[in-house]
Amino acid sequence: MKRTASAVWKGSLKTGKGTLTAPGGALKNTEYSFGSRFESGAGTNPEELIAAAHAGCFAMATSALLGEAGFTPDQLDVTAEVSLDNVPPAGWTVTTSHLVLAAKIPGITAAQFEEITAKAKAGCPISRLLNAKVTLAATLV
Repeated sequence: MKRTASAVWKGSLKTGKGTLTAPGGALKNTEYSFGSRFESGAGTNPEELIAAAHAGCFAMATSALLGEAGFTPDQLDVTAEVSLDNVPPAGWTVTTSHLVLAAKIPGITAAQFEEITAKAKAGCPISRLLNAKVTLAATLV
């Protein structure tokens, strides 16, 4: 299975701008720029998209592992916070992705929850893709 997305960039780094498109429809000429990446400008940025991908991937991995263990979650609320830092000599690098999970799972014990979420964090394909420290704070609600 392969998935694609495309980027078009016009102009210099600081004054130019670009668009991102993905065939699934979530991105259709979605604007991004230096301002949206390094300041508070309008539009998206690659790190925000990585965070969305990581949150979604982890939620699905957690749901799959819960199902294997005989649990069905009522709800999994996941946020991923990706940090982009200037790390000499490499330069700008995604250094961390911190996952925060609030989960409502009938019948699960804290120990089962901790084991399953740790396995999901380590095994989710986006976690494995990132060359960054991946952390998790998971809470049953």
